[in-house]
Amino acid sequence: MTDGHIANNSEPVDAVVLWVDGSDPRLAEKRNKYLSETGLTQHRGALSTFYASNNEIRYCVFSILRFAPFVRNIFIVTDNQDPNIYEEVQACFPGKAGSLKVVDHKEIFSGYEQYLPTFNSTSILSMMWRIKGLSDNFLFFNDDMFIIRETRPEDWFRNGRPVLRGKWLIAPYKKMLSNYFKTLINRHLRKNPDYQPKLSFYLRQWNAASLLGMRVRYFFHCHTPHPLNRVRLENYLADKPGLLEKNIADRFRSPKQFLMTSLAYHLELLDGNRQTEKLGLGYLHPYYSKKRMERRIKRCETNREIKFICAQSLDMFSPEERERIFGWMDKMLGIEAPNN
Repeated sequence: MTDGHIANNSEPVDAVVLWVDGSDPRLAEKRNKYLSETGLTQHRGALSTFYASNNEIRYCVFSILRFAPFVRNIFIVTDNQDPNIYEEVQACFPGKAGSLKVVDHKEIFSGYEQYLPTFNSTSILSMMWRIKGLSDNFLFFNDDMFIIRETRPEDWFRNGRPVLRGKWLIAPYKKMLSNYFKTLINRHLRKNPDYQPKLSFYLRQWNAASLLGMRVRYFFHCHTPHPLNRVRLENYLADKPGLLEKNIADRFRSPKQFLMTSLAYHLELLDGNRQTEKLGLGYLHPYYSKKRMERRIKRCETNREIKFICAQSLDMFSPEERERIFGWMDKMLGIEAPNN
């Protein structure tokens, strides 16, 4: 399954960040319009936390500039929005503001405009490799993913190929069976026709692995930045236009979708890439107690193997907790807090 040219370590590396500001009234109006058309009173793929913005983009971008200075361009993919961080980037990283490039959904969905507007990050993720001028090897970030230690190109790519961070897991048949029975009970016995099981990060990764013929296990990745190869994805999908179109057809997240990052990882593994490592991730969750949160932060500070953090659903943290996390990030990045 060799997919042609794979970039080597001497070639440029770009970063792609998916970002949305859910507080934008224009976007909210547009989202609510299409949400009403689903006919559902609640939609698992349209939870407000998926669109909330709490200045994560600032810390994501700054962490790339500080701890991955070899990155050539940072492409911020969004829907007719602007993060407005150029002046601060120029002040903190002189000469680097020009590396920021805002990419509208219309560019990456060129030829597939019938699926816009989309409010589905899985669909946007499926199309990000179509950014014009994107390097063959690139890094993918959600805006809640941050680098917290200096990295070198070889931490991401070796011998021109991605370093895959994750672990092998048994196929999630148990979870699939559980979802089947939950849906059956809620829709037919409890008379809740709108019931939808919780969207599973595990199942959407498994959907990608099973596409490639895996039946027993899959390589699970977590909420870390991912090194990916654009060429391998482009070549694989070139012969399967229907597969790509099917994966972007839903305007809101769907359990039927597969994660493009998982597809990329499994394509690498099937082509003989054995460059795998542990996650190196510190995960911060809004349901942690204050003591547990402090233990997590302390562990991130002292464990040199932790290179990344994900602060998921920052909108659900208390203002005090957000201030604690961002104050810690400002200190690590060596910058002043906003508006100081």
